[in-house]
Amino acid sequence: MFSKILIANRGEIACRVAATARRLGVQTVAVYSEADALSKHVAACDEAVLIGPAAAKESYLLGDKIIAVALAAGAQAIHPGYGFLSENADFADACANAGLVFIGPPADAIRAMGSKSAAKTLMEKASVPLVPGYHGENQDADFLHQQADRIGYPVLLKASAGGGGKGMRVIEHSADFKAALASCQREALSSFGDDKVLAEKYLQRPRHIEIQVFADTLGNCVYLFERDCSVQRRHQKVLEEAPAPGMTAERRAAMGSAAVAAAKAVGYVGAGTVEFIANQDGSFYFMEMNTRLQVEHPVTEMITGTDLVEWQLRVASGEALPLRQEQLQIHGHALEARIYAENPDKGFLPSIGRLVHMQTPAAINFALGGQPDPAGFRIDSGVRAGDTISPFYDPMIAKMIVWGKDRNEALARMAQALAQYQIVGLSSNIGFLQRLIHSHAFAGADLDTGLIERNQAELFPPQTALSLPLIALAAVSLLQSEIHSAGRNPWSSSHGWRMNSQLQRQLTFRQEESHYQLDVTYQGKGWSMQLGDEQAQVQLISQDADNNFTLQIGALTVNGTVVRHGEHFHVFSLGQHRELGYTDPLLHAGEAEAETGRLTAPMPGKIVALLVVVGQTVSKGQPLLIMEAMKMEHTIAAPVDGIVKELMYLIGDQVSDGAQLLMFE
Repeated sequence: MFSKILIANRGEIACRVAATARRLGVQTVAVYSEADALSKHVAACDEAVLIGPAAAKESYLLGDKIIAVALAAGAQAIHPGYGFLSENADFADACANAGLVFIGPPADAIRAMGSKSAAKTLMEKASVPLVPGYHGENQDADFLHQQADRIGYPVLLKASAGGGGKGMRVIEHSADFKAALASCQREALSSFGDDKVLAEKYLQRPRHIEIQVFADTLGNCVYLFERDCSVQRRHQKVLEEAPAPGMTAERRAAMGSAAVAAAKAVGYVGAGTVEFIANQDGSFYFMEMNTRLQVEHPVTEMITGTDLVEWQLRVASGEALPLRQEQLQIHGHALEARIYAENPDKGFLPSIGRLVHMQTPAAINFALGGQPDPAGFRIDSGVRAGDTISPFYDPMIAKMIVWGKDRNEALARMAQALAQYQIVGLSSNIGFLQRLIHSHAFAGADLDTGLIERNQAELFPPQTALSLPLIALAAVSLLQSEIHSAGRNPWSSSHGWRMNSQLQRQLTFRQEESHYQLDVTYQGKGWSMQLGDEQAQVQLISQDADNNFTLQIGALTVNGTVVRHGEHFHVFSLGQHRELGYTDPLLHAGEAEAETGRLTAPMPGKIVALLVVVGQTVSKGQPLLIMEAMKMEHTIAAPVDGIVKELMYLIGDQVSDGAQLLMFE
């Protein structure tokens, strides 16, 4: 076993690798960019070295510099995590040439699987089933168009060197092919430095099922069963589970054998994932092989009782696989939810900002037989409260993994965990995940990669009106903060005493476009509160330093957490998170109306395409320009019918969050 390793990554995977290394007595060296100087992964390792500015190409992608740091620190091996240099064959070779062990597969295996086209040729020779398509070298646009017409629509275009949903487009009609190809190639070149694409038949209602494989240097290779990763948005995974619902023993064995054959075909060593696209009838086809540890590996660890990072370290140091195929068994069911800083209601647009407040569920909540069950609950995260989600890296906040004796118990645990996860300071997908796991399709295991698109009405319902208990929690938080800030001022005391009268106030809250007027009458130790036709006596039972409140509202006892961020109150109660704006009549008196006729950047990025010219008449919903941010393209569309009056930027220009992009009327 190694005595010291360098972790060439950041965030939750760097923390994850460091945790196993610490358990095994292996020292760790972290590398970090200027943006990550105070990050969690820096504190998680024994040593940390600054390697460059925030941009990944100037820090985490500098293989030569990382190798130099490893040598200077006395590390014997480098763990690349996933992303960045994890599937870079040249980096793997450079490690070997420097006398360092690359904790991953041989460079030749990475190269063989790094090109989707070449990989499919290899898989065909190894008798692994393939989806009909074109995976050749000819990248002429007209030729590719002809191939797509031959395959038959819908067709899926994918970046040959890509992954993670980047450089991928579904084309429904032949007339749309050229525009989609240009966009796909542009995104592929930006993300991977290679604009080569392949075309495949896009299967209707397919499932995304992947097999975890592991091989050692002694010729042993096993599969650790499957994960169902069908639930995706923008071709990126949202929920993963193991085992796959409805998987028969015969199909599992067939897919496992095909995955092992794929690994052996390229002389694979270490942890890898063979991804399949599966029809509802049980047939399956090879998609690609990820030559690294996957983001969703914890669900496999949960059901097999293994530590795959430990396996990586042992195999890389020359040991045999810890278990043989016949020793591996499935125990229970596991679910992983990816907690992202993003706004699902705005097309899952990434959210940038500071984690003003973050409270995570405690493992004690998942007790079996009255005893804590930490093995049944886990959070892998690379951030803490107070950290910032920047535009430089993936917007993942955490992965939350739960285990149950069966799928229903795992679902119940996940529901409980999501209800207790609190984030303030930026948008998150927690509310969306709550709706997703309760949806009829997911709860009933009616899974396919189009599940989110097929269930838009259920997953994106209209915002419901606020109830009196939720507004009362925000109101009491406000009233109590006034008391504390007023000190001994008798006019702000909690009983609201007035000579010959009771203090009455109107508090106005808002939720998006809806406004709520709460009439409050001070009554000794409590208040009378009225919201429309709803009226109740409200009394504060308890309040702690973490802003957890217990209120008596009529005959109802309500618990909740209220976090104030500027003029917004974030109320966590009854399994919900509601953000209420507070309109302070003193601060907003005479405030001018917001300027109209302008479109602003939703986040920092680069202009990659201008789709209109000055003077052009546009209709509502018409694409105006395309921004690239976080390696993804985002289309800015016209909010109303109008005329383009001025374009503020040119193609290639960088824009900041909130920058005015164009003027129209």
